[in-house]
Amino acid sequence: MKSLRKLASGVGNVELCDINKPSVKKDEVLIKVLFSGICGSDIHALKGEYNKKIPLTLGHEFIGIVSEKGDKVTQLDIGDRVVSETTYEVCEKCPYCLKEEYNLCSHRKGLGTQVDGSFATYVLAKADRCHHLPAELPSEVAALMEPLACCIHAVMEKTIVQPNEKIAVFGPGPIGVLLALVLQSLNANVTLIGITKDALRLAKARELGITKTFDSQKTSLENLVEQETDSLGFDQVFECSGSFQALQQSLEIVKKKGTVIQEGLFAKNPVPFDMSLLLNKEIQLIGSRTQKPSSWRKALEWLATAKIDLSPMITRTLPLDQWEEAFELAMNGKELKILLKPE
Repeated sequence: MKSLRKLASGVGNVELCDINKPSVKKDEVLIKVLFSGICGSDIHALKGEYNKKIPLTLGHEFIGIVSEKGDKVTQLDIGDRVVSETTYEVCEKCPYCLKEEYNLCSHRKGLGTQVDGSFATYVLAKADRCHHLPAELPSEVAALMEPLACCIHAVMEKTIVQPNEKIAVFGPGPIGVLLALVLQSLNANVTLIGITKDALRLAKARELGITKTFDSQKTSLENLVEQETDSLGFDQVFECSGSFQALQQSLEIVKKKGTVIQEGLFAKNPVPFDMSLLLNKEIQLIGSRTQKPSSWRKALEWLATAKIDLSPMITRTLPLDQWEEAFELAMNGKELKILLKPE
């Protein structure tokens, strides 16, 4: 089968390979991939900025059809259309696993990071990590379930959002746009912040229904804070870009005793920022790491109740053998979500 693999550490070293189709264990399903989205972490892997087990098939945002199943799998049938959580293996014994906080297990192995992922014809997944999808949900939109679950985790499980709260979101990429849509559905007063090169993404965000967008290179953030908050600062700020500068700006524009949620993944560590702002303003700085089972359940519920058409999020779909073009497009800052289609 075809598989897009990171073969060695460093910049590049990614190739489309022919490998054997994996064998199914008793508690697993083999999923024929329909669509798989390019994530920022996949781009970090291409650039050699994110440590992964090597060699490794990349990709973790996907939708597919159950092709084979293990002997002990009863909840899924051949032909079922499913998505899978990215957690493949955990210890199941630590305090976090006992609360289904699998994203925090020290022994966690994830699809596309420690075990082979979804940029392939087939991907293996644990049956109890899979979720059925409503028939009316288009498969392309279903490929957004993983980033949506990450946003649900940040918005609904890491903080509390009150109606009419003034909230800023840095980074108009797929995560930032999805997160802003979730916040708006909770009746928050949301401003999505980008820079000049994000003009097309900000326009797409407005098309999706995000009412307030802002270019921080055209107008100062100080003016934004004055206009939107009477200079008090935003109640909460979500940093979704993984930019050092954006984290610093988040601390600057949040109000005293406000909350900053770090959702974006940084390409390099350690991260420099002004600790005096955190102390003097009594800011709560909260990390949000991927998602957990409850995030997926809530994401499916949100899709059913919010009734927001997410299809404009998908700006390109390319065959897997055009992965280089797809990654170039994903890195140019003009697209939102790009999907790869194995066949």
